[in-house]
Amino acid sequence: MKPVLVIRTGRAPDPIRGRHGDFPHWFRLAAGLRPSQLRVVDVEAGESLPAVAEVSGALITGSAAMVTERAAWSERTAGWIRHAMDAELPMFGVCYGHQLMAHALGGRVDYLPGGREIGTLPIELLPPAAHDPLVGAMPSQFRAHTTHEQSVLEAPPGAVVLARSARDPHHLLRYGPQALSVQFHPEFNAEVMRAYIRRKQQAMRSEGSDPHHVFRQVGATPIARRLLRMFARHHGMHHGARHA
Repeated sequence: MKPVLVIRTGRAPDPIRGRHGDFPHWFRLAAGLRPSQLRVVDVEAGESLPAVAEVSGALITGSAAMVTERAAWSERTAGWIRHAMDAELPMFGVCYGHQLMAHALGGRVDYLPGGREIGTLPIELLPPAAHDPLVGAMPSQFRAHTTHEQSVLEAPPGAVVLARSARDPHHLLRYGPQALSVQFHPEFNAEVMRAYIRRKQQAMRSEGSDPHHVFRQVGATPIARRLLRMFARHHGMHHGARHA
């Protein structure tokens, strides 16, 4: 079976990585895949992406970078995403990956008005989600972990907006039968979310939010977390996989 590609667009900060692991590990656990099923390519470090035909699907991680910087590695990855869409490759983007997919396909990404969104927040499904083959069975509201400064401000032409938060209208986008992206972090567990809040507390205070209140609101997000596993199952990536 062809491997599942993890397009690594960044890495967790050193203190978080040292204690909790890093993005590919979190994605693997949330998707329920074996280590041997993954092919990790660090595009931020300049590694080359494989031909689309060599992989069974792609998971695109978050990053501390900004899509609006238009870094060469990021724009190359956007080109690869366009090829993958033409080939109808299953793709799932998260945070930076969500923004990069939207940017690659004609949407607009920039800073979220009002400052960063961080913490465990309610996500609301929108009416089109009821007919979606993957998220249609999910409850109309669920909690998810978030941490981002930029966001998708305009969805690409033809994309279907499936979910929003109170401040971000584009938390979950579908680009066709094979491709989805989310602004929230289904791969985070509660301890990882708390670690990010601890790391960002000074910036949060400077923006007028209360990190202690946000910290207290952190909790488990089983429905959001299930989304990656549902995606992997729906697209046949679980053949022979043991659940992690």
